[in-house]
Amino acid sequence: MQPAIKAALRHLVRPAPPSALARNFVPVSSAGLADVEGALRRCYFPTHFDTAAQYLESGPGRTDMANHMTQRLEVFRTTIAPWFCDARSLQGASVLEIGCGIGASTVALAEQGAKVTAIDVDAPSLEVARTRCAAYGVEAEFHELNAVEAFSVLSGRSFDFIIFCAVLEHMTHAERLAALGASWRMLAGGGLLGIVEAPNRLWFFDSHTALLPFYMWLPDELAILYASRSPRKSFAPVGRRAVRDDYAAASPEEMLEFLRHGRGVSFHEFDLALGPAGQLDVVSSLESYMRGRRPLRRVRYACSRDGRYSRFLRSLQPDLHPGFYEPYLDLIIRKPF
Repeated sequence: MQPAIKAALRHLVRPAPPSALARNFVPVSSAGLADVEGALRRCYFPTHFDTAAQYLESGPGRTDMANHMTQRLEVFRTTIAPWFCDARSLQGASVLEIGCGIGASTVALAEQGAKVTAIDVDAPSLEVARTRCAAYGVEAEFHELNAVEAFSVLSGRSFDFIIFCAVLEHMTHAERLAALGASWRMLAGGGLLGIVEAPNRLWFFDSHTALLPFYMWLPDELAILYASRSPRKSFAPVGRRAVRDDYAAASPEEMLEFLRHGRGVSFHEFDLALGPAGQLDVVSSLESYMRGRRPLRRVRYACSRDGRYSRFLRSLQPDLHPGFYEPYLDLIIRKPF
């Protein structure tokens, strides 16, 4: 096959980011990358692995390091940032990023001209995020806070974007409702609420936490016991600790630890916190945006099991935006003026 044809086919499946955005990508020096890697080795991985040095020498560890070094940033640059910019320009926009993690998303937002206020509960991750922003020469305001605390600390400020980045699923129900409601109040009129990578509890397979079918449908008391069946080695011990000879109930501390792993999110929280879900101004879902950019993806999804299941869910309650029926809730919702 001719190289030009190969390139055209690759573009149909995975198109390049818009050139106007690509021009804003900030280059990083080898010294800057070394600083980021050093921060990951010093701050991040030791808090997640008992033998971090040994893990990072393994095949999975090297893959994990590459993911944390550059691959997450590339995903946000080529997918998430263009999706947001398609709804509203990031240039000059005030952005509250909830769950910034190691700062890959922060760099992708800031290099497009956003004024980012980034929060996270994990101090080691924030240290990496600060190092990454310095290496790429972008600025952001960082706070070590959880989402509920953030809205109290930042009270009186308003934002053009408030983005929950892979964090809603790790909250309790009460925290999630409080955070969504507070974020809605802090958005400026016409501002956008972004939800990124929140696993949909209506989905038939939990690809986020347990890697088990029908798992997110189980009540918490049963799910914590069934976690012992998970093929995910880092998660199954949660269930094994909860399963006792007499099947006694898990302690409140064990249940909270379990819930923090992620139990999924659905349209019900948005309905309660923001108003009737069917009346929300959902500007876009990431899946619909990506299918619009990738014709082959649109055709493949329509014929897939996931596509058929999504259409089945929508047939049961057709007044909701289709984005509420995707495997993950990746949504942009506009607040009325």
